[in-house]
Amino acid sequence: MGVRVALHLKGVVDYDFLQERLGEKSQLLLESNPVYKKIPVLIHNHNPVCESMIIVEYADEAWAASGRAIRTADPYDRALHRFWAACIDDEVRAMIAAVKAETQEARAEAMEQSLAGLELLEESLAKLSKGRGFVGGDAMAYLDIALGCYLGWMKACETVIGHRFLDEEKTPLLVGWAERFCSHEAVKDWMPETDELLELAKVLQPKRKVSTAN
Repeated sequence: MGVRVALHLKGVVDYDFLQERLGEKSQLLLESNPVYKKIPVLIHNHNPVCESMIIVEYADEAWAASGRAIRTADPYDRALHRFWAACIDDEVRAMIAAVKAETQEARAEAMEQSLAGLELLEESLAKLSKGRGFVGGDAMAYLDIALGCYLGWMKACETVIGHRFLDEEKTPLLVGWAERFCSHEAVKDWMPETDELLELAKVLQPKRKVSTAN
């Protein structure tokens, strides 16, 4: 999703979108990403580029003359954005741990870690956005993509455990930002529905029951 959002922001709309069959790895994928053997992979000028946020950076440079810049020109701000992008991965792991927890104690511990991380992210959003609509300012940018692409899974996790991660009282900036991100023209066509993700989760973890909390 992040790659498609980045390409849209750069004005690149004419490309082939090839999907892999779940549980299978095509020869093209194995040849393009022989190390991790995972999607996404961008093939540009016959050269494969792997990993979502690396592709986002590549797209920003490869199509520098079109669209708007995805990454800030300031080296310090760029470093901060990459740091928080890495922290977001840790945040997502905490959410997944909360869903997978088999005891109330384990779920409570994972939820506490996740909510603490989101409150820190809320504080950082206030500083990085400088009071504007997106982390990148008035327009969507690198860190918006890094965080926003997990919003669909975040909603799916909320459905499973019956608890909201983004709360208007504790994280009002993130709540407002999430609404702007999901309604953005570069995002709205690619954001998966919660029900679709829950069905995918059942396939990915056939031995674990995935159900909606009451």
